[in-house]
Amino acid sequence: MTNTNATNLRNNLFEYLNSAIEFNDVINVNTKKGNAIILSEQEYNGMLETLYLCSIPGMKERLHEGLEATQEDCEAFEW
Repeated sequence: MTNTNATNLRNNLFEYLNSAIEFNDVINVNTKKGNAIILSEQEYNGMLETLYLCSIPGMKERLHEGLEATQEDCEAFEW
């Protein structure tokens, strides 16, 4: 995560946006009224997908089970 203030962001906006897009860097912008976060569209969409999946009853547990599964636990699937 990169921290900056509004003035520095304004002076280097293109570089900060490139950093967010190319490297999935999260930019924390400090202002007098509070902080704002800049992140890539890809990172944002991933967060939304994670929130959606975790909102489905039982899905979080199934995902954890899948992470712990071994190759032998899996079934072959053909399209």
